Amino acid sequence: MLQGNQTISEFFLLGLTAVSEQQQHIFELFLCMYLVAMVGNSLIILAIVNDAHLHSPMYFFLANLSFTDICFISTTVPKMLADIQSQSPVISFAGCLTQMYFFMLLVDLDNFLLAAMAYDRYVAICHPLHYAALLSLKRCALLVVTPCVVCNLVSVLHLGLLGLLNFCDQREIPHFFCDLEPILRLACSDTQINDLIVLVIGGSVIFIPFTFICVSYCLIACTVLRIPSAKGKWKTFSTCGSHFLAVSLFYGSVSGVYFLPSSAYSAERDKVAAIMYSVVTPMMNPFIYSLRNKDMKAAVRRLLIRKTYFWRW
Repeated sequence: MLQGNQTISEFFLLGLTAVSEQQQHIFELFLCMYLVAMVGNSLIILAIVNDAHLHSPMYFFLANLSFTDICFISTTVPKMLADIQSQSPVISFAGCLTQMYFFMLLVDLDNFLLAAMAYDRYVAICHPLHYAALLSLKRCALLVVTPCVVCNLVSVLHLGLLGLLNFCDQREIPHFFCDLEPILRLACSDTQINDLIVLVIGGSVIFIPFTFICVSYCLIACTVLRIPSAKGKWKTFSTCGSHFLAVSLFYGSVSGVYFLPSSAYSAERDKVAAIMYSVVTPMMNPFIYSLRNKDMKAAVRRLLIRKTYFWRW
């Protein structure tokens, strides 16, 4: 990444606020959120791995979502906490690119996993007799591996185009991590190609799975409405409740960054939206999927009892 004829070696992350008195409160808050997300998602993964009752496609996707959320929140929060403690919010050029790569990869992967979970609910409700055939182990693995490859290529494409830009003296990023939009706004050279790729490729990676989720829920709703009893309708649709809440939380915050025109960009709004989908969503997902799911609650309870018994001995 060049600055005229010189190579840029580092950027400065301005964080969430410039008020020093608030830094310690922000540190404590985000440390708590990070620990809750790590413990909650780890419990989900361990419960699914250790409980044979949860060895099904739905929980396979949930375990992958929890693992992705662990990586997702670990991409940004530890660096931000270290910056607050060290009072030196400097990130190297290589570190910035690495953080940006993993952030874009994981946010897109989260998006595809939510779509895969919507497909699981669609097959389970609309085609229950074909569930085992349509969601075999091979197809489930394919629904996870293929998005990984696609998201990796998209992230590499963004970084490759970013490396072609020239940058001015301004090296301060008005964010708490290296995000693509704030970085592009520091460039002196023309970013039309980058903006077009963000709009077309990046937008497609978000919009296509979101459309797939919406269509899946429309088909599920049509099937549920044909169930004669109100109790049967509620019982069937309640199996989608956790996933619907997770989708609403994720896309409700992502839309604040990706679904608004570039002219409406606001650094403060971008920060709030980024906190919602990169910190709050990974923290809330374990509660959403465990508190509304009897099987998951029972599995977590058995796991904790087993671990407590083991440590006593």
